[in-house]
Amino acid sequence: MALTSPEKVNMSNAVWVILAGLMAFTSLSTDIYLPAMPQMQKDLQGDVELTITGFLIGFSIAQIIWGPISDRYGRKVPLAIGLIIFVIGSIGCALSQTIEQIVLSRVLQAFGACVGPMLSRAMVRDTLERTKAAEMLSTLTIIMALAPIVGPLLGGQIIKYSTWHSVFWLLTGIGVVMLILLTKVPETVPSSSRSNTSLWEAFKKYKLLLLNGKFMAYTLCVTFYYVAAYAFITGSPLVYISHFGIAPENFGWLFALNIVGVMLLSFVNRFLVRKYSLDLLLKISTSIAVLAALTLAICVKLGIGGIYGIVIPVFVFFSMNGIVAACCTAAALDKVPEMAGAAAALLGSLQYGSGIVSTLLLTIFSDGKGNPWTMTWIMAVFAVASAVVLLVPYRSEKH
Repeated sequence: MALTSPEKVNMSNAVWVILAGLMAFTSLSTDIYLPAMPQMQKDLQGDVELTITGFLIGFSIAQIIWGPISDRYGRKVPLAIGLIIFVIGSIGCALSQTIEQIVLSRVLQAFGACVGPMLSRAMVRDTLERTKAAEMLSTLTIIMALAPIVGPLLGGQIIKYSTWHSVFWLLTGIGVVMLILLTKVPETVPSSSRSNTSLWEAFKKYKLLLLNGKFMAYTLCVTFYYVAAYAFITGSPLVYISHFGIAPENFGWLFALNIVGVMLLSFVNRFLVRKYSLDLLLKISTSIAVLAALTLAICVKLGIGGIYGIVIPVFVFFSMNGIVAACCTAAALDKVPEMAGAAAALLGSLQYGSGIVSTLLLTIFSDGKGNPWTMTWIMAVFAVASAVVLLVPYRSEKH
């Protein structure tokens, strides 16, 4: 439940940095072991893409549960419980010896990891109005973008000198550190502003949200965009390492290039949201993403440019995330301030759960040897869907 103006909580810069760290949990939990995926596939004798599928299944389901709980009991208690579950799941991943064990551990890990980005977004909405929220989300994106830059680079070095199990031991330690830092974060939903309905009644909010066309337009926009993004995140290790022969320890540099683009656009977006409407920014950014994804598909299909025919269009596509994610989130939550927790949960569930579609499509249609075509057509199809959803009639109102 959103706070009324007199109850807004002042947040220090240190707290915003901690929230950025919590928002980075999803990308860190996945990106850090991307360089290890080819080796994991050999060691575990199974489709390693399923480790991402399992994580996203747990992540999307758990958000639906945590959202109403956070509206009723506040943000900090679910955050603390979630971090504890994340640590337990990370330990399970580190100890896994089969594909089944690590997939199940990844589901558990995701049940805890999801509270970070979900409740961080809700806390931004608790404390800031629409435009300021979009500006702050862009700022937090710049900080959290360090995770997918550092993650694959660090993971590549760990694989060079140790095993992939060590990656998950590192995630365990990070979870413990974040749990300690959580003590510095204030509660943004005081008792007087919390939902007084039963949890069962709170879960019924999802029906209202799904029927809210304006909320769902923004939510589906970012959801379809992330289907395309996860197609690259999941498919790129095999494409770059197995198909193009890039060394695992160097994979992180190619991956980090895209995140630099996200950081730059997120920085610029902090100023754009002050001058232009969120709708206009979204229409322009999704259109550019479509052009980049179609260019990528054409280059791969016709064999143009080799690895550069992938790296350059993907950079442009990923850069648009600096606008799409922040503006969609701020605009969607602004439509339902009285259900901010549940709305953030549903939005996050669909946004990150969208990767389930990507990983399953890759598992079904890819050749397992890193041929880039499956990855690129998935990106093109869903980039178009992301832009088209903004064109429906009820999106015409002015803000």
